Amino acid sequence: MNGEIIGEGLIKQFGNYTAVSGVSFKVETGEVFGFLGPNGAGKSTTVAMLTTLALPTQGRALVGGHDVVTEAADVRRIAGVALQEIGLDPIMKSMELLTIQGQLFGMSRREARDRAMELLTIVKLDEPGVMDRRVGKYSGGMRRRLDLALALVHRPRILFLDEPTTGLDPASRRDVWNEVRRLNREYGMTIFLTTQYLEEADELAQRIAIIDKGQIAIEGKPADLKAALGGESINLTFDTPETAMQAQDAVQHMADRTQLDRNVLRLYRPKAAEIVSPVVSVLNDGGFSPSALTLSAPTLDDVFLQVTGQRYEEDAGTGPVAETFARRGKSADKKAS
Repeated sequence: MNGEIIGEGLIKQFGNYTAVSGVSFKVETGEVFGFLGPNGAGKSTTVAMLTTLALPTQGRALVGGHDVVTEAADVRRIAGVALQEIGLDPIMKSMELLTIQGQLFGMSRREARDRAMELLTIVKLDEPGVMDRRVGKYSGGMRRRLDLALALVHRPRILFLDEPTTGLDPASRRDVWNEVRRLNREYGMTIFLTTQYLEEADELAQRIAIIDKGQIAIEGKPADLKAALGGESINLTFDTPETAMQAQDAVQHMADRTQLDRNVLRLYRPKAAEIVSPVVSVLNDGGFSPSALTLSAPTLDDVFLQVTGQRYEEDAGTGPVAETFARRGKSADKKAS
């Protein structure tokens, strides 16, 4: 069963604006693939092309072996899509929506109702009081779970999830995570996941790609990307960004790499805990007193910050980062590869 997703030099232009510029990647059959990026980076446009909702200006994409342009109907037949914007008829009930969806995919009415009941049980919307309620009365979390159920009606081999847990409470988010894992584990379903929660990508994705300014900036296993940052980090918080920048000049020779994020200075090196005392001594000698000091292992947030120059929750174009690859001789703006 071919569950691959392949992008080859995908370009999408809107007039003179290029939203996606030469994106290439391959998602293996049965893989959970996380696709991350700042607002406006091109991730939603890429998903739109992969799901036949937008035509590529140039390049080629295959979903389950089918070309998204010349075989769009086949792509829709084998892929399920739960988009960020939920389009549910507010006056209908969940059973009605799921049954109609099943019939659209060629099921008999009885088969469609059986499948609807199965899915309502899976997404925990099968209580009589919930099933009898019109969708317009559902909470945001309930609507999100129903949207996931609609994407699964035809038992797709490939599932596109565009920010599936946005707006959900922590318990509901965990329920969706567990369901994504189950679909992948029990059915070998390929899952293409965009998310605004880095913890979610770290929990679910076997590999991730970060898109920035319309291009893939980095790709790999989350553990490998975090390890590439250089082990632990010492995180020093100062009163102002200017003080943090001056402190960076004083201690950057003590780390493999330093990173400045507003008023927070990070020093990366293996076994960073061993140099905490010497770092504090150097700072005190230079008249720099951090207001806080913590020690942490690299996170996907650190990877995202390094690659894009901003925190993941920020809008594109904000959160400048100054990086120094002190002992490795790398340029400050070189992206990880």
